[in-house]
Amino acid sequence: MNSHGGGCFTLLFLFCISVASMALETNPFTPKAALARYWNKEIRSGGLPTSQFLLSKASPMTAVQSATFAKLAAQSALSTQLPAFCSAAGLLCFPDLSPSLEKHDKDSNFAVYSDKNFTNYATGSAGGLDSFKNYSDGENLPLDSFRRYSRDAAGHNDSFANYAPGTNVADQSFNTYGAGATGGEGKFTGYNEQINVPNLKFTSYADEGNGRSHDFTNYNKDSNSGNQGFTSYGKNANGAPNEFAGYGENANVIGSGFTNYGETGNGANDTFTSYGFNGNVPQNNFRSYGDGGNGGVDGFASYRDQSNVGDDSFQSYAKNSNAAKVNFGNYGKSFNEGTDKFSGYGQGGVGPKIGFKGYGVNNTFKDYTKSSGAVTFAGYTNRSSSSEMKVSGSLVNRWVEPGKFFREAELKKGNAMPMPDIRDRMPKRSFLPRTIISKLPFATSHIGELKRIFHADDNSTMEAMIANSLSECERSPSPGETKRCVGSAEDMIDFATSVLGRRVELRTTANVEGAKRKILIGAVKGINGGEVTKSVSCHQSLYPYLLYYCHSVPKVRVYEADILDPSSKARINHGVAICHVDTSSWSPTHGAFMALGSGPGRIEVCHWIFENDLTWTIADN
Repeated sequence: MNSHGGGCFTLLFLFCISVASMALETNPFTPKAALARYWNKEIRSGGLPTSQFLLSKASPMTAVQSATFAKLAAQSALSTQLPAFCSAAGLLCFPDLSPSLEKHDKDSNFAVYSDKNFTNYATGSAGGLDSFKNYSDGENLPLDSFRRYSRDAAGHNDSFANYAPGTNVADQSFNTYGAGATGGEGKFTGYNEQINVPNLKFTSYADEGNGRSHDFTNYNKDSNSGNQGFTSYGKNANGAPNEFAGYGENANVIGSGFTNYGETGNGANDTFTSYGFNGNVPQNNFRSYGDGGNGGVDGFASYRDQSNVGDDSFQSYAKNSNAAKVNFGNYGKSFNEGTDKFSGYGQGGVGPKIGFKGYGVNNTFKDYTKSSGAVTFAGYTNRSSSSEMKVSGSLVNRWVEPGKFFREAELKKGNAMPMPDIRDRMPKRSFLPRTIISKLPFATSHIGELKRIFHADDNSTMEAMIANSLSECERSPSPGETKRCVGSAEDMIDFATSVLGRRVELRTTANVEGAKRKILIGAVKGINGGEVTKSVSCHQSLYPYLLYYCHSVPKVRVYEADILDPSSKARINHGVAICHVDTSSWSPTHGAFMALGSGPGRIEVCHWIFENDLTWTIADN
């Protein structure tokens, strides 16, 4: 009897545990459950189940966590619990690096390391070498601080080799790095190569240094977007040579700012070789570079050579300097015209020597030094000869990946074509539930409050991310475009149904198989009978929580296609492609026209829907 009762008790206990687990998984108050209900309420597509793709983006928070953080948001107190909030909600937040007072008197070797605060590290050291090799290799969102690193050191060498390769959204700060140092060398080789959205800050780097050299080789090579800021770099320094070789080579839309670089320095020697070579739309701003310097020598060889477009601004460059020598060799020989502005260049200087040999076109010289014999122009390209500069197909591939854009006729069964890299390079994040997002500001006018919530310092990567996304979301729509940025799945559903009606279907490419190689097109199906229609496409924006830029443009055709392995003919993927029939409002410099030829309004342009992007269409049933 007792044995039988004990068995019943055990079974009952296990049954209760099972029921409790099921209740936890199906709690109707979780954000995911709320999204499923909202889908069933708003979508009328003949019984189509809730999109598993959209459900996978829902907030992973429990019902209790959602309610707790919603209350904190209502009280403007989320910032007090940011680490817990970011962890529970699946957000992108940078760690708050604690101050460091570490001082080391021995050589250090950092290999395969990441997220470190090196404040005051090697300060006042004598001699020695610190090396950083494969630091932050493949890391997502590495955050490092090198404030006052090697400050007041003597003969100390630093080597950064293959630092942060292939990373995403890297943030490194070199404030007063090597300031007041004597001798030694800072060497950056392969720094941030193949990185996505770098944000690097060199503030007062080597300020008041004496004879310390710095070498940047293959810095930001093959990188995408992002910025580097050099403020007061080498200011008041004495005899400090700097070499930039292969800086930003093959990079896409990289910006660099050199403000007060080498200002009032003595005997500066800076060399820019193959800087921005083969780049796509590089942008560089030289402001007060070498202002008040003495005996400085600057060389720009093959600067921005063979790049596409590009814009550089030289404001007060070498102004009030003494015996400055600057040589621009083969500068700005872009395939598509860039724009260079020289304002106050060399003005007020004593005995400057500035030479332009093989210089590009479309430049503005304002308030330029008028010293006799100070400026020479040899082989300066005029506008009539620039018309011969055309982009060849092989060079286009350096800026526009093969297969990124294609013609509609290529999307047919049996056709072989290149597939671009459709893999998602964005950090993984989740939507926020409406109960929280409705209480957060989302406007440039409230960026101060957003910086406080997400612990974004001034001039930090987080601040730049927030500001850039807000700016894009607040941009006026293009002709015929309807747009909205959405940070919750419910908001996305609302926008899609407002444009297309409630009989809609969400489509996305199934996986990333076939990326970066040749594929074979299998069966192709035109959505809505292959007729010209409209859709709502949504693309990720870089923001702390999952944010999509959704927009609808008229006159598109949407296709689904089986993607096959060319050798085995086995199906490896199921892709979604969209063809823009009307391209008349597109820019003539759009990458599609670089890759395909022609121009706005003259051809249709097709592209695949990349991983974690999506398109809504009217339901095809």
